[in-house]
Amino acid sequence: MRPRWDYGDAVRVTRNVRNDGTFPGVKTGDLLVRRGRIGHVRNVGTFLQDQIIYSVHFLDEGRLVGCREEELIGVDEPWIESRYEVRQKVRATQALAIRGEVQVPAGSRGEVLNLERSTTQGVVYHVHFDCLPGNPLQVPEAALSELESGDE
Repeated sequence: MRPRWDYGDAVRVTRNVRNDGTFPGVKTGDLLVRRGRIGHVRNVGTFLQDQIIYSVHFLDEGRLVGCREEELIGVDEPWIESRYEVRQKVRATQALAIRGEVQVPAGSRGEVLNLERSTTQGVVYHVHFDCLPGNPLQVPEAALSELESGDE
């Protein structure tokens, strides 16, 4: 297990980082650093001997935050902004079909499980829809809308 980055390297965080209860003075669940922000590695350590954890200083936010390696990319790597994030509730803006058969009617509620950024396809979301339990679908950003708080 070798770290990808070292002290002083510039990195970009790919996910919103929220307080898991270990950041003092901020309520659990509050946003610490927004995805896409750039910081500099200040320390490299491990957690449970199988995960590399980077202490990253985000100067604009004035915060030193622990990030897992999979939450970071190099500052020179392509960055594609995404509208939704993991665990965000969404709605299908159109009917979604598999092999021509509609599986998810327009307006169906879902939750983002993961996302992939591609320079050719843009952002593709892995979404679990309530109407299709156990079968997450890969959905382009254009086929989703934000679920309003009153819609739940």
